[in-house]
Amino acid sequence: MNPTSTSSGPLFLADNLALDFINSEYGVGDQHHDCLTDDQSVASWLKLAGLWPDGANQQIPCGLLAEARGLRDCARAVVNAAMKGVLADFTAINQVLAAGCPVKRLEWDGEAQELRIGVHHRDSSPASLLWPVADALVRLVTGDKFEFVRQCEAHDCILLFHDLSKSHRRRWCSMATCGNRMKVAAFRSRKTSQLRFAAIRDPR
Repeated sequence: MNPTSTSSGPLFLADNLALDFINSEYGVGDQHHDCLTDDQSVASWLKLAGLWPDGANQQIPCGLLAEARGLRDCARAVVNAAMKGVLADFTAINQVLAAGCPVKRLEWDGEAQELRIGVHHRDSSPASLLWPVADALVRLVTGDKFEFVRQCEAHDCILLFHDLSKSHRRRWCSMATCGNRMKVAAFRSRKTSQLRFAAIRDPR
């Protein structure tokens, strides 16, 4: 069983916003799960990621699901292509970047008694809400640490992560799930091999 199927909720274990967004769809075969099923579920993911605008008056825009899935498909294709050193279509990413770019304003911070730059959503459109994800993706694939983007080494796991460990030897999406599962499988395989070898040496 794929360990990611033990939870039906979003997984935030990639150490990167864009990769966590791609990982909102995970699992293979019967264990496939998609966290983005309607506009409300996309809004819920954005809230969990800390990207939802402050204030209870923010309405969920129609078309949020379609925009999110289009961005996610494009993001996955771009990351996979960049890992292989080949070209991919990044049109959807650029569309979100252009349409959703936040507005910067010079503001007065009354508490600190100083000027500051305020960054605000351009509007309440899907592109505006998803812009931080597209921006994170661009910074990831053009950054000098992109080489440390990995896919989990478990044979039935498709999750991506950014290996920012000091040794850059991270192999699993999560040590608590795939890591332990693969270690148990390797241990059982070794024990089976040892028993077979012992049986060959002593067929009694």
